[in-house]
Amino acid sequence: MLQHCPSLLPKLPPHRPSAATKAAYQDKVAAFCAVILELQSRLDFSVGSRGWAYILEGERYIDKDEIDAAQDLVNACRKSGDLPLDICAEDNKRVAENVEEIDPGPEQMAASIFDYVQTAEHDYTPFSFWDDLDTYVQVGVEKSNVKNLFARTCAGLYVPIANLGGWADLNVRAGFMRRFAEKEAEGKQCVLLTFTDHDPGGLHIDKFLRSNLEELARAVGWSPDNLIIERFGLDYDFIEREQLTWIDNLATSKGEYPLDDKRHPDHFKDYVQSYLHKFGARKVEADALLKVPELGRELCRQAILKYVPANAPRRYRTKLKPIRIEMRRELDHLLKGLTP
Repeated sequence: MLQHCPSLLPKLPPHRPSAATKAAYQDKVAAFCAVILELQSRLDFSVGSRGWAYILEGERYIDKDEIDAAQDLVNACRKSGDLPLDICAEDNKRVAENVEEIDPGPEQMAASIFDYVQTAEHDYTPFSFWDDLDTYVQVGVEKSNVKNLFARTCAGLYVPIANLGGWADLNVRAGFMRRFAEKEAEGKQCVLLTFTDHDPGGLHIDKFLRSNLEELARAVGWSPDNLIIERFGLDYDFIEREQLTWIDNLATSKGEYPLDDKRHPDHFKDYVQSYLHKFGARKVEADALLKVPELGRELCRQAILKYVPANAPRRYRTKLKPIRIEMRRELDHLLKGLTP
């Protein structure tokens, strides 16, 4: 690990800097970028610019009041070339479609296809993981960084995961609902697990989400009346125990005033007043979990295991094994027929 730097974030003076000051600033920018690159070498998931700021804060390279500035500097360094553009995860909501892909040369392409055929049975999945279970679980998170962190855990338990930031998108909502409708028709108890900011809206998420889903009930043909919506993760005890970062405001992405300001239209609503009484005008963003990634993944795993038996993946793989062996046999039979 790089040596701890008590003042890693470079800052220029408010007045016009001298050439020497500019040079010293660039040296600090280079040191900042070196730390980011070193930290990246230890991560097994992708993060965005704000995620990098929280990781730096968790590693004690910056203080919590420098998170916004660190996020800005990460993006500035990506633009300048001091950091790779892809140091930050791409926003899936903005990924380009229909981008042309060029195949490799004939030998390499043929070898790739041949290699796939040799193990194609491993991708053969003629029945669902959920067929033998009484439940069906999906996970929704508020931040892309957390989705990337949880992705491997959810994949290991065959649980779909999506970004709650897309709840404004009717198609994202409808996708969740159609999957729930299919499984509920099979007699399963459907469960939506959510991981959100620790703020008034985040702690009230079950009410908001049920209302958002109900808005599309007629269009989709499914109602969330029997859906279990359960928030997990960032509760007060976990925050305090793991010393996650409290942000001293209740600013929102929409609106001119923070929730603790009487001029905010939601200020006097019960869920806001209850939060202010318990926790004051402060919050913990979901991205703060990046400070303790393995504990975060365990939070996700335990939330899912409340509704999915721990041995279910092993049982599913055991059930798949004979049908995949049969698939291999059929492939070999066809390939043998091609032999001159």
